[in-house]
Formats: sequence, C-alpha cells, structure tokens
Amino acid sequence: MIEPVALEDFFVTFFSSALIILTGAGYAACWAGYQLTVRRVFLGWAVVCYLGLLAALWVLTRAAHFQGHWQWLTWILATGYLLAPILIGRLTAGTHTSTKNNRGEPHD
Repeated sequence: MIEPVALEDFFVTFFSSALIILTGAGYAACWAGYQLTVRRVFLGWAVVCYLGLLAALWVLTRAAHFQGHWQWLTWILATGYLLAPILIGRLTAGTHTSTKNNRGEPHD
C-alpha cells in the first residue's frame, strides 16, 4: 500500500509538482520559439527550463519518498518531457510539408 505524504512534506510536494508543470511548459514554449526563430537565446532558456524541471522532479521524488519502480517511472516521464516538444515539432513540420505544394495550395 502507498503511504500518504507526511504533512511536513506536503507543501514541498505541492510546490515541486507545480514547478514541474511550469518548467515543462517553459521548456516547450522556449523550444517552440527556437524552432520558429532559430535564435539561440530560446535554446538556452529551453535548457535552463529543462534543468529546472529535473531539479524539481528530484525534489519531488525525495519529498514523496518514491522508491523502486516509482523512481523509474518518474525519470521515464522526464525523458518524455524532453522528447515530446521535439517530436511534436517534427510531426507538425512533416505534416505541413507533405500537404502543401510550393505555392501553399493543398495537393490533389
């Protein structure tokens, strides 16, 4: 059975979870900005956001006392956070190039 988070760890768990969401969104937004503008500043901020996400994730695993397969699942999800914006960007670019010709009109 999973034990609940201790009361003294509740706020740390809550804020680290919120930070994971915010840094994940920041990473995705900065990565998209880099892909759209090819400005290195966006790439730098994307790396900073992802490192912040990893730090918040580490704090969450310690505060919630994750053990065993829960730790592995957490780091697998962190890998998903890393790869999702990259793969979605490639999928979007591939979809748009295959459905339009050079003049921007749909293929027959």
